[in-house]
Amino acid sequence: MNIHEYQAKELLAKYDIGVPTGYAAMSVEEAVAAAEKLPGPLYVVKAQIHAGGRGKGKFAELPAEAKGGVRLAHSIEDVRRDAGEMLGNTLVTIQTGDAGKQVNRLYVTDGVDIAKEYYLSMVVDRATDRVAMIVSTEGGMDIEEVAHHTPEKIATIGVDPATGFMPHHGRSVAHALKLEGALAKAAQKLAKQLYEAFVDLDCAMLEINPLVETKDGQLLVLDTKMSFDSNAEFRHHDYAELRDETEEDPAEIEASKYDLAYIKLDGNIGCMVNGAGLAMATMDIIKLNGAFPANFLDVGGGATTEKVTAAFKIILSDPAVEGILVNIFGGIMRCDTIAEGIVIAAKEVDLNVPLVVRLEGTNVQQGKDILANSGLPIIPADDLGDAAKKIVAEVKQAA
Repeated sequence: MNIHEYQAKELLAKYDIGVPTGYAAMSVEEAVAAAEKLPGPLYVVKAQIHAGGRGKGKFAELPAEAKGGVRLAHSIEDVRRDAGEMLGNTLVTIQTGDAGKQVNRLYVTDGVDIAKEYYLSMVVDRATDRVAMIVSTEGGMDIEEVAHHTPEKIATIGVDPATGFMPHHGRSVAHALKLEGALAKAAQKLAKQLYEAFVDLDCAMLEINPLVETKDGQLLVLDTKMSFDSNAEFRHHDYAELRDETEEDPAEIEASKYDLAYIKLDGNIGCMVNGAGLAMATMDIIKLNGAFPANFLDVGGGATTEKVTAAFKIILSDPAVEGILVNIFGGIMRCDTIAEGIVIAAKEVDLNVPLVVRLEGTNVQQGKDILANSGLPIIPADDLGDAAKKIVAEVKQAA
């Protein structure tokens, strides 16, 4: 689950972490009112979307020379103009793809006199089972270029959850950022605060870019991205208030209601599989046969007929889907349950694309019988390789 910058900063402020004063705004009038609460004369108007690269982004509806999604405003009237140009328009960045994202929220903050920009982020490193603190002296909009061309400028510091954050971790952060004296001590304190926030909030990712040194010698979090581990949401019931469904794919929202793991992709062959590993293998073999998957969809190990029916409808709601491959290995999941769900959903939505089904495992014969007696044009497959070849051939023939 991702949240907006202003929401992340509100959470970090509770840990006494320094952030510029700012206010969220949903309209031009609210943006102007937010600026009037700030001392000025410099304001920053930021588009709030769940994507990075806002500063270098372009608005689809505005001229090419128009400013991006993060703007410096030198007067209240500048704030009014920038808010009017941003709200309701589509911001295209390197992370949104060509479709972009519509800007429905803004964040108006106080301007900051920046002396130096740094980078600091935290993620869970699955290879080491530790929280990885990633730091660099090269903060700012081009951190991706730094990672690509000069990776030696990026340091990674692992924190063992058994010991938690220790003083030497803070010293390592300060050293990696090449800070000395009071700033080094401030960096050590900030790193500890950020680690505590990361763990307490069950974050999946916390990125500070840039972390800035101000001209009066302070460290401030100028921009941040934060996401949470969805498996820990039961510990944080207040997270529901932070969710912005306008930033999410409607199909993914619908899938979450049925506890389905669904991610839309750019291909034309819909996939319904049980088990994440098997789903990945299914997508790989589709590509091996010259086509591309339209989605990742894992129905899990204990899906009901209702759940399978919902999954099938979600796949078919994507207009890009030209064929469907169902690949089920029945362990906990029973093949007859999958078959019943497929038949019910196909009849309800008036199936009009090729459907190939490969079933194996628990109650496989019962499942195959249900499909064979359904009266639907379902194409059976013997194994995964056979299924992929058949669905790709059917889609190409239909085209």
